[in-house]
Amino acid sequence: MAAGAVVRAWMLVLSLWGTVMGDQNITARIGKPLVLNCKGAPKKPPQQLEWKLNTGRTEAWKVLSPQGDPWDSVARVLPNGSLLLPAVGIQDEGTFRCRATSRSGKETKSNYRVRVYQIPGKPEIVDPASELMAGVPNKVGTCVSEGGYPAGTLNWLLDGKTLIPDGKGVSVKEETKRHPKTGLFTLHSELMVTPARGGALHPTFSCSFTPGLPRRRALHTAPIQLRVWSERRGGEGPNVDAVPLKEVQLVVEPEGGVVAPGGTVTLTCEAPAQPPPQIHWIKDGRPLPLPPGPMLLLPEVGPEDQGTYSCVATHPSHGPQESRAVSVSIIETGEEGTTAGSVEGPGLETLALTLGILGGLGTVALLIGVIVWHRRRQRKGQERKVPENQEEEEEERAELNQPEEPEAAESSTGGP
Repeated sequence: MAAGAVVRAWMLVLSLWGTVMGDQNITARIGKPLVLNCKGAPKKPPQQLEWKLNTGRTEAWKVLSPQGDPWDSVARVLPNGSLLLPAVGIQDEGTFRCRATSRSGKETKSNYRVRVYQIPGKPEIVDPASELMAGVPNKVGTCVSEGGYPAGTLNWLLDGKTLIPDGKGVSVKEETKRHPKTGLFTLHSELMVTPARGGALHPTFSCSFTPGLPRRRALHTAPIQLRVWSERRGGEGPNVDAVPLKEVQLVVEPEGGVVAPGGTVTLTCEAPAQPPPQIHWIKDGRPLPLPPGPMLLLPEVGPEDQGTYSCVATHPSHGPQESRAVSVSIIETGEEGTTAGSVEGPGLETLALTLGILGGLGTVALLIGVIVWHRRRQRKGQERKVPENQEEEEEERAELNQPEEPEAAESSTGGP
């Protein structure tokens, strides 16, 4: 705020000085052409006039005339006696004077005080809080304005009314930076507030940029509305004691974060606190474009989901706090791999081949056993047959060798 007051005071001094000296104040936008008229100069040559310039580009008065050469690409005198600056810059701020003599001998002077400006982009509130805690200092956010000239000022508003820093319930930390090449300004304004207990539950904050030149319209940020919590919640269900944020833990399921392709990984950010903190997710050091939430679900995990994950919990009274990082990776199960309870690919072929070989060997062994058994049975049959033949031959011999006595006896008994 002090820097803005100094700028406004300096502008007032320059304006008063220009009024005393009879200067005409001119404002021009940076990068645009500027034409200054030389009053009293004849519209056509020959002309008796000269321009004097005292700007940031000169150490003393620079003199230009229609007969002289143009000043590089900075300025030149036009045929009608006017002075042209093709693209005005910050260094062209200063005093421009023209003295012209008419053909009748009358002398006329023209004095100009030139100031330049650049409109910055629309200001915005970065790192806004999600909630506020009553009775303790809270950071609302940081208002940023970039690319303006002159510097201008930033102001905070509460419910549409300007907030005045008092060093107690409202404090503002400002920072002004100037680009070393372009000379344009970047402003930062960080707002800290201590909401009163029993005050408004849903305050609305906004920020505005006021240009450093008069009669320029202010620029406003989009408003943000925050929820204020007291030490004990009242009027909305049971009272719950406020619990500060201590430690943020990240739990991954399955444990270790290793999953098969197409599986599911669940990341849970545990940040016990009251009021509940706002949870954002980070992968490989970069914030994920996801809405805040304590759980991150990765269904049908693919190669693009592999990486290092962490969560950031933002609490109104403590600011952001990041968890430890966990890794999510995929375990590969290639075509040659096997899973429990199953045989696939070459394993199945090997098993079939083994079973085929064993079956063939069993069949051969069975055939060999049958052949051996059959031969042994034939041998035993032959051994039994030999004695039987011998007995028959002996009986035949005995019958042939018997005497013929019985037949003779029979014949004798039948005679006289």
